[in-house]
Amino acid sequence: MASPILDNHIHLEPYKGRNVESARDFERSGGTHLIVSHMPYDEVPIRTADDFRRSFDLTVSTKDRVNNETRVKAYATVGPYPAELLDLAKLHGLEAAEEIMMRGMEIAAEYVSDGKALAIGEVGRPHFPVSSDIWQSSNEILERAMALAKEVECAIVLHTESATPENMRELALMADKVGLDKNRVVKHYSPPLILPEENFGLMPSVLVGRDSAERALRKGTRFLMETDFLDDPKRPGAVLAITTVPKRTKTLLQKGIMTEEQAYKIHADNPRTTYGSRFA
Repeated sequence: MASPILDNHIHLEPYKGRNVESARDFERSGGTHLIVSHMPYDEVPIRTADDFRRSFDLTVSTKDRVNNETRVKAYATVGPYPAELLDLAKLHGLEAAEEIMMRGMEIAAEYVSDGKALAIGEVGRPHFPVSSDIWQSSNEILERAMALAKEVECAIVLHTESATPENMRELALMADKVGLDKNRVVKHYSPPLILPEENFGLMPSVLVGRDSAERALRKGTRFLMETDFLDDPKRPGAVLAITTVPKRTKTLLQKGIMTEEQAYKIHADNPRTTYGSRFA
C-alpha cells in the first residue's frame, strides 16, 4: 500500500490567490493530504474578537472547497496570528488587545470542538524583535492557547522565532506546565531538530527546502514535512512551492534515501499521533 503524502502546513488565499488551483497542483504532483493553516486576511481586519470568526470562516470554507473540488483530503487549523497582537495594541492598548487575543483563542478552540478545524494554529509569538511587554503578553496568550488545546484534546501549531534546542525546551516546559501532551505541540517552520535532546518532545514540522528532509532522516522519522506555501501570485513558490513535499518524497524514495515504511511513518503515523482521531 502506497503511503499518503501530507504537507503539514500551507496557506491558501480565499480571494487573491490561486486557492483550489494550488491544491490541484499538489494533487497532480502526488499529494494526498493538506493542512491549511489560518493566516490574517486583508479582507477581514481584526478589530474585535468577533472578527476572528469571520476570518476563521474563510479558512474553513477554503478547506471545504478543496475537499469538495479535489481528491485531496484537506484539514484546517485556526487561531489568532501572533503579530495581530501588535496591531490590536495600537488600536486598543495592550491590556485590551491581550483580552481580544485570548478570546480569539477560545473561539479557535470552539472551531476545533465543532469539527470545523483540526487544531489551534498557527499561534505563538512574533518571529521578530518586540518590546518586553509584548513578549510577555505573547507568552501569556500562548500558555492560554496550550491550556485550551489540553481542554479540547487537540494539537497546537506554533509560530515563533527560529527554532533552537533552547527555545524548544522553553516551549516544552510551557506545555508541561498546563499538562499538554508534547506530541501535540507542533513546531511549524522547524529545522531538522529530530532528536529528543533537540526538540524536548515537541513535534517538528520540518520545512523541506534543500537537504533538510535528508538531514532529518539521518536522525530518525519523528517529524512532519511542510512547505509553508503562501499562495501569493506575486511571489510564486513562496515560501516553497506547494508541489515540493510530494516531489521531495518521491525523489527520496526513488534514491533509496527513504523507505516506504519511513514514508508511511512520516505522512500517516506521525500526524495521527499528533492530531489524533481528527486526522483520518
